[in-house]
Amino acid sequence: MKSQDFTYAVSRIRMKETKLLSRKDIERLISQNDYQSVLRTLAELDFGGDNNSDADDILLAEQNKLWSLMAELVEDMSVFDIFRFQNDYHNLKVCVKSVYSNTSPDSMFVSGGTIDAKDLYEKVKNRDYKELPELLGDTAAKSFDILLKTGDGQLCDAVIDNASLKAVALFAAQSQDEVIKDYAELYVDSANIKIAVRGSKLNKSYEFFRKSMAASENLNIELLARSAVKGFDEICSYLATTKYKDAVEYIKTSMSAFEKWCDDLLISGMKKQKSEPFTIGPLIAYILAKQNEIKVVRLILIAKLNSLDDAKINERIREMYV
Repeated sequence: MKSQDFTYAVSRIRMKETKLLSRKDIERLISQNDYQSVLRTLAELDFGGDNNSDADDILLAEQNKLWSLMAELVEDMSVFDIFRFQNDYHNLKVCVKSVYSNTSPDSMFVSGGTIDAKDLYEKVKNRDYKELPELLGDTAAKSFDILLKTGDGQLCDAVIDNASLKAVALFAAQSQDEVIKDYAELYVDSANIKIAVRGSKLNKSYEFFRKSMAASENLNIELLARSAVKGFDEICSYLATTKYKDAVEYIKTSMSAFEKWCDDLLISGMKKQKSEPFTIGPLIAYILAKQNEIKVVRLILIAKLNSLDDAKINERIREMYV
């Protein structure tokens, strides 16, 4: 699409941005006494669907509203595929393991991918990969073969996770938009770091790390993998020499603190799109803002279900776009 084609879409997004949850709205949700009160407040804020009695339904309704809006605004939804690949690869995990174990996958599928989940299941079941995108088809064949030969579900997941990161990086490499490139860079790098930290705590092998991690311009994956084999302190020492040195203190606190740091960095970087009138940037920023909003609401709902106090919830709340 040419830049002027986004002018109408951006004007619509400007109106939608005023409906995003503000920090004040989030504080109102946190201040509610219990889970049911949060659900009622969400309904008052027009967050969710017609039935706000179940958290999963509410969050799914917001996801569906997001992608329905984007479908109205652009003719070719493939411009947003970078945000949809993770759903495809999640569904691929479900398909491969369901076929392997001869169980029904339906309850585990997520919506919002580039490929219909049930169609993907049929292709995996019949070993018919030729009509799938090349990377997805190759990954389906490879991961299913690994599961058949080794029965190792974690190794199967590692191969699929790696392909998911490659899909994001490849999309960004082919894009001319800096917003997409910035998103992909942080998405892939943070995933690599989380793989290293979590895998190190589970004493995963060097082979596991190399199969799981994706190439990065900011991280030497070879060094990161070898650091992960040696232990958590080695990971932190290596990261202190990279672009992500400021993240080390958060990583030492917890993975949730690191994830919050990444999300805040991303949302902060997107705010400059508020002054951009012609490009796809404001639409990308809105998608990320809405996904961040959904993540925050999920966190609050889970916290209220588990009776966490408000101070603990506030520690985990992300920066909001508005």
